Amino acid sequence: MVAKGWNAEEIGDLTGSVALVTGANSGIGYETAAALAEHGAHVVLACRNLRKAQRAYDTLENDLDRSSFEILPLDLSDLASVRAAAARFLAEHGRLDLLINNAGVMGTPHLPTPDGFELQMATNHLGHFALTGLLLDRLIVSGRARVVTVSSHLHRIGHINTDDLAGGSPGNTWLAYGASKLANLLFSAELSRRLEAVGADTLALAAHPGWTRSNLAGSGAALGSGRLRTKLGRAAGRTLGQSARSGALPTLYAATARGVHQGQFFGPGHLFGLYGPPTEARPNRRARDTELASRLWQASEDLTGVRYPTPVPASR
Repeated sequence: MVAKGWNAEEIGDLTGSVALVTGANSGIGYETAAALAEHGAHVVLACRNLRKAQRAYDTLENDLDRSSFEILPLDLSDLASVRAAAARFLAEHGRLDLLINNAGVMGTPHLPTPDGFELQMATNHLGHFALTGLLLDRLIVSGRARVVTVSSHLHRIGHINTDDLAGGSPGNTWLAYGASKLANLLFSAELSRRLEAVGADTLALAAHPGWTRSNLAGSGAALGSGRLRTKLGRAAGRTLGQSARSGALPTLYAATARGVHQGQFFGPGHLFGLYGPPTEARPNRRARDTELASRLWQASEDLTGVRYPTPVPASR
């Protein structure tokens, strides 16, 4: 049961813990990183745009008294970058207590990544699937670690064809986004089942921010060719919805609150999950399909080449 009106001030002491937040240079990722550091965690800002990451780093270091940060170059749309980032993290850190799979792109045109995948599925799901698998041993040995994967309300419009998970066939950009966010939930649920099956105390959880002001829509639109699309996307992303600080609360609750359970999903509690403090959310039927989750897992391993360690067997 989520405490009514929970906020970031209720995060406990995180001194000594290490957190990795993808897409931490802006929006929800930035606010997540700030809150974790403010409560004592050492936070790794895993970002693609290093100029923006440095700007975020400088601001956080200047604004927070209790702060410890570092920047980790990470482009989730490029598996070579994911492997390099994971290798660097493992070489430099003996523990990982919180992995926040936050970064994402939205509303992009159909663009191939260096690995030949559709950009949104590559960035939002496949990159995070690979990163989590490469870091999972470090999470498991850290004891009571958590993996929080950030999805979206728009998972409800998503449909997944595991025979074309890479997205080789062009389609509607928003349906492709919904599919990537559905994949986030299926992945988190399947990981939670696999961890539970072996009695691991690492938790796999999911969250969504509701309707939150961010530059996500504008960033996606900016990859298109139309100026009007870019301007409208940025205007909508920056003016509508709740603040990024409020939008980060479901993620922070999943990452830090006491009493959470394996496989839970959190989102805002007001107005059909669009605004407000965090509460437990219910994903749609497709996101609860265990057979689809298993097929997605196998397809994700095949595409990324990342095989999860043997302590995490296939769910029965």
